[in-house]
Amino acid sequence: MKRRVFLQAAAAGVAAPILVPRHVLAAPGQPGSNDRIRAGVVGTGGRVSAILGELPTDIQVVALADCDLRKMGAESVFGKRVSKRFPTEFPRWLRYQDYHRMFDKEKLDAVFVTTPTHARALVCVHAVQAGLDVYAEKPLTLTIEEGEVLVKATRKHHRVLQVGTQCRSLALYTWVNSLIRGGRLGKLEKVVAHNFIGPKDPPTKPGEPVPEGLDWDKWCNQAPLVPYNRAWSSWMPWRPYDGGGSSWGVTGWGTHAYDMVQAALGTDGTGPVEVWPAKPGDPMSPVTMLYANGIPLELSLPVGHANFWGSIYHGKQGRIEFFSDKVTSDPPELVAEHPNSQSHPTLPHLRNWIDCMRSRSRPHADVEIAHRSTTVCHLVNIARDLGRRLRWDPTKEVFVGDDQANHHPSVTRPRRKGYELPSAI
Repeated sequence: MKRRVFLQAAAAGVAAPILVPRHVLAAPGQPGSNDRIRAGVVGTGGRVSAILGELPTDIQVVALADCDLRKMGAESVFGKRVSKRFPTEFPRWLRYQDYHRMFDKEKLDAVFVTTPTHARALVCVHAVQAGLDVYAEKPLTLTIEEGEVLVKATRKHHRVLQVGTQCRSLALYTWVNSLIRGGRLGKLEKVVAHNFIGPKDPPTKPGEPVPEGLDWDKWCNQAPLVPYNRAWSSWMPWRPYDGGGSSWGVTGWGTHAYDMVQAALGTDGTGPVEVWPAKPGDPMSPVTMLYANGIPLELSLPVGHANFWGSIYHGKQGRIEFFSDKVTSDPPELVAEHPNSQSHPTLPHLRNWIDCMRSRSRPHADVEIAHRSTTVCHLVNIARDLGRRLRWDPTKEVFVGDDQANHHPSVTRPRRKGYELPSAI
């Protein structure tokens, strides 16, 4: 039996059962020794080791899952980093090559999903179906369809799903975004952000022997089953696995940048209504997006501008430039009283996730917020690939009168047998 209790909650005047983890019965902020949140990890790469380095004490990792057994060992990059923080616990964490078995056998309340992008959404869907709350890394999805399915599954199963766009929980970022939403710049005229790098078609690589301990079929997941080559360990630039996930990529730092624009514009539940490339046929063309309120988002800053991602907000009463932890304005007094940046950038985000698991509230980077921001990234790639102006309906989440755009691989794509999205969520 899963460690769950049934509580009755009124929704729209009708009593409905909600599945709630046992740990929420502890006093808020005062979990006892038996009330720590039991968590698993799916995907033991470099990012999750950084996350676990800031893990609050009221959440306890008990098991790991990775299709590559080598990555969970003491001599792996993950093992060396994490064992420093958890020298006693790390050797006792149970290891699974199949995350389904971990979900079935371990009494988990939550899971960190930090797989490569092409595997992430399906793991998240299976996790919420298993009654687990989720902390998923960004970008949340490989396609728009995945995001739609994951939002529906998360809502149906009443789960708390936080996505790792951690700026949503940082005081400086929320202060700047609130300033812009609140009209400090007067009427907003435009937003200018980086022109991030899109994905590439993968080169042909010769086959190599599959290393012992790696389930290559599981690693390929929904993507085509290609011959193993060690080069695929650097998967982020390639179209079958991501939408341009490197640091200066569309779904890399672009996910953070466009998520902050969505927050500043107050468009968390929607998105742009038009998108077009400045140079049709150019895979690195600047792209413009137009929101329903008439505000354009111009993706034209060159890669490397200000040495980090960010945006410039132009309004009738001034301009705010915000890149990483540096915020300036013209006139200077617009941001003169801004808060300082935080030295542990992931901790507030984890804290928000844990608090929401206990209260059953939606977290700062809720699944739908993240899906909408990730969709902005997908729209960039689609507009560049098709090389023309597109009309997007953010309510129906379809391109208006454009079958070719609606069948673009960033919207939906064939999935290998055994890795399909569930037909019933």
